[in-house]
Order: sequence, then structure tokens, then C-alpha cells
Amino acid sequence: MWYRVFGANSRMPTAAAILEYLAGSGASVSGEFATDASGWYRADLLVDGVGLQLERYLAEEEGIRAELNSWAAWLETRENVPECVHLMERMIQTTQLITLRSSEESVRIELLCRFLAALTAGVYQVDERGFFAAAGALLITE
Repeated sequence: MWYRVFGANSRMPTAAAILEYLAGSGASVSGEFATDASGWYRADLLVDGVGLQLERYLAEEEGIRAELNSWAAWLETRENVPECVHLMERMIQTTQLITLRSSEESVRIELLCRFLAALTAGVYQVDERGFFAAAGALLITE
């Protein structure tokens, strides 16, 4: 299952904040974060025995802007939905993209998406479900 967080600010969620958030929600969590000069770019977590892979991309990285434009184009096909224009603008304003991938769907993963979206002033998307506000309200269905 794929989840994506489209962050509108450059505030990087720290590894400690992510682990603390999950542990604070009652999850058993462990993980390893790979870092470079821009902060962490990949994390492999184990959340309640379920593997979760996170990847963080900055909008200026090669190929990311094209992916964001692709999402904006998909949203444009939903022009009859009131949130469409707002979400297209959000794709254009995205400064960081965080992808989350797990073999299992999990409430904790979606709560982590909400946490990351709130921290980065963003929205999140769940494959086959749609786009959501940071607080969890459904904006557009897939």
C-alpha cells in the first residue's frame, strides 16, 4: 500500500519526532534512518511488527517536479470537484514529498500521514482512496 505526503513547507520531520509520535500512539516501533546533507531521505521502520518504508524527496531533486506535475494533471481531470483547484495548487507548491510504503494497511500509518502532513503544512494521498487534509477529511476520492 502506498501513501504520499505532499508538504508545502521545508520543515523536515526529524527521525526522533517520527519515532516518538509512533511510540506515543502506543505502537511498538524501531527504525533506521539514512541521512545526507539535506537530512534523512530514507527510513526503514518496524511498526507493531509491520514493515514500513519512508522516503523523503525535496521538490528540486531530479524527477520530483515531473511527478508532482503528473499528480496536478490527474487532479485536473477531477475539475468538477470543488477541492480540485486547491489541490492542484498544493501540488505546485509542494516543497517535499514523503512516500510511505507498507505491505499492510494500518491505522497507525494513516495517523503518521496526518502527523507528517500537519508538520509540513501539507495534504496526503492514499492509493485507491484519495486525497486527505492533514486532519483526515477526505478531499477527493480516487
